[in-house]
Amino acid sequence: MRVLSAATPRSPGGRSRGGPPVLRAIVWGGAIAAAIVVAGCSGPPIEPLKLDGNMLTVDNRSDVEWKNVEIWLNTYYRLKTDSIPAKGRFQAPLDAFVAGFGQRFEFRRMQVKDLRLNATSPDGKPVEIKKQFTVGGLDRLKRSS
Repeated sequence: MRVLSAATPRSPGGRSRGGPPVLRAIVWGGAIAAAIVVAGCSGPPIEPLKLDGNMLTVDNRSDVEWKNVEIWLNTYYRLKTDSIPAKGRFQAPLDAFVAGFGQRFEFRRMQVKDLRLNATSPDGKPVEIKKQFTVGGLDRLKRSS
């Protein structure tokens, strides 16, 4: 026999609402676990152009191949590749970028200020990506005054 206090909410049929406490705990526990799993799976979006020291990584997260890919560094230095497959990745050291007269980008002596990718999709549409840099160092002081 189950004893109910006067404070226990009842439905019109006289039964208590919510089911047995153990069942409610299981349902709530499952809901909380599902929410944690979903939150853990979503992370920050992958940057299409990522710099890590002297290494550039290009991530093509689209469903189409990029063809005739040109990557421009500081508007003078260029690197070409025929294609980057759909959901694929391309990596190259920054020292591989070359200017029009054969000068190489020297990572140890030069600063990266601009990074862009130009390509075409299989249907002929242009693909253009520009890396957004965060303002830091002395530039931050210039902009705030």
